[in-house]
Amino acid sequence: MTERKPSDISFETWVDRQVRMARERGDFDDLPGTGKPLPGAGKSVEEDWWLKSYLNREGLTADTLLPTPLRLRKQIERLPETVRELRSEREVRELVADLNTEIVEWLRAPSGPFILRVGRVDAEEVVAQWRASRPKPPPAPPAEPARSWWRWPRRDRKP
Repeated sequence: MTERKPSDISFETWVDRQVRMARERGDFDDLPGTGKPLPGAGKSVEEDWWLKSYLNREGLTADTLLPTPLRLRKQIERLPETVRELRSEREVRELVADLNTEIVEWLRAPSGPFILRVGRVDAEEVVAQWRASRPKPPPAPPAEPARSWWRWPRRDRKP
């Protein structure tokens, strides 16, 4: 459709003619979904349907739409539940380090509402809470006393 619209024809007439010519050439034949009902036809339209569809398609959550300080505060509040699922102290420290890096980046170039104060997270405190929430390991069975290599069994005792 590189043809320019002539000045003596109205825009609507020119578009209708372009569509008719494309239909005659068969440009609309064999398009995906031909002969199938439109998705969602007959259903009521939700408010912000396009936004919900985008989030589902991209695999995102609604938290990604929040302003940065609010999103960071929510991550800090959810930190105890998040670290509870981790297996090692190293993983907990890495998660806190990543969150602190994100917080520092925002503090260097803030955007969004400044009403919320966001500060770095104390890794030692999070690790201590993580350790406290971990189940205690069962006590180890008592070990048998080891024999010293320099002691010989006494001959007067019977085995």
